[in-house]
Amino acid sequence: WIAHKLVQESLEDGYLVGSRGSVGSSLVATMVGITEVNPLPPHYVCPKCRHSDFEVDVSKYGCGVDLPDEACPNCGTMYNKEGFDIPFEVFLGFNGEKVPDIDLNFSGEYQATAHRYTEELLGKGNVFRAGTIATIAEKTAFGFVKKYLEEHNKTARNAEIKRLVKGCTGIKRTTGQHPGGVMIVPKNHDIHEFTPIQYPADDKTSGVITTHFDYNAISSRLVKLDVLGHDDPTVIRMLEDITGVNARDVPIGESNTMKIFSSTESLGISPEDINSSVGTFGIPEFGTRFVRQMLTETRPTTFSELVRISGLSHGTDVWLNNAQDLIKNGIAQLSEVISTRDDIMLYLMYKGVDPIVSFKIMEDVRKGKGVTPEYEQKMKEQGVPQWFIDSCKKIKYMFPKAHAVAYVIMAFRIAYFKVYYPEAFYATYFTARADDFDADTILNGRHAIMQKIKELELKGNTLSVKEKNLLSIYEVALEMYVRGIKLLPPDLYKSDSVRFIVTQDGIRIPFNALQGVGASAANSIVEARETGRFISIEDFRERTKVSKTVIEILKKHGCFQDIPETSQISFF
Repeated sequence: WIAHKLVQESLEDGYLVGSRGSVGSSLVATMVGITEVNPLPPHYVCPKCRHSDFEVDVSKYGCGVDLPDEACPNCGTMYNKEGFDIPFEVFLGFNGEKVPDIDLNFSGEYQATAHRYTEELLGKGNVFRAGTIATIAEKTAFGFVKKYLEEHNKTARNAEIKRLVKGCTGIKRTTGQHPGGVMIVPKNHDIHEFTPIQYPADDKTSGVITTHFDYNAISSRLVKLDVLGHDDPTVIRMLEDITGVNARDVPIGESNTMKIFSSTESLGISPEDINSSVGTFGIPEFGTRFVRQMLTETRPTTFSELVRISGLSHGTDVWLNNAQDLIKNGIAQLSEVISTRDDIMLYLMYKGVDPIVSFKIMEDVRKGKGVTPEYEQKMKEQGVPQWFIDSCKKIKYMFPKAHAVAYVIMAFRIAYFKVYYPEAFYATYFTARADDFDADTILNGRHAIMQKIKELELKGNTLSVKEKNLLSIYEVALEMYVRGIKLLPPDLYKSDSVRFIVTQDGIRIPFNALQGVGASAANSIVEARETGRFISIEDFRERTKVSKTVIEILKKHGCFQDIPETSQISFF
């Protein structure tokens, strides 16, 4: 109910909320609006008279989105198509023995508001940020020991050094806070019955009080809500603001949007133009090289296949050296391989394995524990193929299906805007990545961008995180130009401080997208221009208080073309 209240508040304030983890397995969570994921089997339901039809061939249609369009036989209204066929046991266990864990993705710019609302709902003194304890790693401990010996002019044998390192490894170094976790204390209890409390890293100016004990140590004693910040709801809000389209009205599974996951046809460009046979640049979960390669190999055409690909791409040892080889060698199809943890339990139950045993095998596999000889025997007795058993043994970690569905729904909405509102899509994509944006290169057009892409591709696996981010931005920028959309240089009076703006002539870049111009300098420029036009660069410097470096960057981009260096005033 607390999660329901938080989500409703966010929706009323205009921000969608994405669900994480297995909460989408719960029909109750769906009905109270915590998650958009409907865990029932694929079915039709009439939005007008509420007539429903569950007579659907589940082996043919993996989820409701993929069902053919049908009209309600009672009133003739077109049916809504619902259901993703997710077992509730993943969320609560077979006998309700699992502690329910509700993780929610709020917009990054709304997260602080959601935290404040949690405190407002439950009262001060009942809500605390989940604390973390950072410990000393083995390498760091080795450095400490070495330095100690050097400073004290001591020598030690390897065995003694190892003993000292072992003694230091794992002890507390500092404390911090979980990125979104909040611990809830019942009203008739005091927090000190469970844990001491403190400021993170003992910083009294932080304004945040956290649990002193690591949240993992007390998570089974107190309810923990994960009120996390995420880019997708922020991007969707920006897309809604620019286009006026409500993201919840986007038809999930729409055919032109679906095509970008297997070709570039819907974008009106050829694969050679962007050096990619799929059109998913900039789409969350589907834009990375790794996932684009998966799309190229599998060519998905249904929403349920996209969910499977999301599961395969997020697990550890689920796709590489596992499902990929099974599909390549024709042993199993995309619809048959293990993509999410739910697949294991459902398949084993379908094969006749005891439901409790099926559940336990799923839990062991998703935690990377493999399959015990006893369970392997039970699987073989029910005719489970050897490739399936071998696949289970290789897996180290797996997504729950509900998590994959929630992510793909968000990704599909953003993909819809990419197909039908391209300017809005590119403007929001670059706004969310303004810190890494390379204006110098991208403003120079296609050839300059292609040159940079080639340079980075030559580095192969040695790319830094920043370079990987840059490569993604270059790829999206190249695609934008190929689709005939221009990027406009900064303008003292037309550019926003931090947002890329859609105009009739193209997309205007903001001040903070220029390398070397921070958000505070960008804001001061926008504030200063509201009091009137700048009569000289000297006047600009006085009113904005920005550094000489910022002025030089703006000069380089032609922002002062018609403005003199100093004010020329004559008295008569």
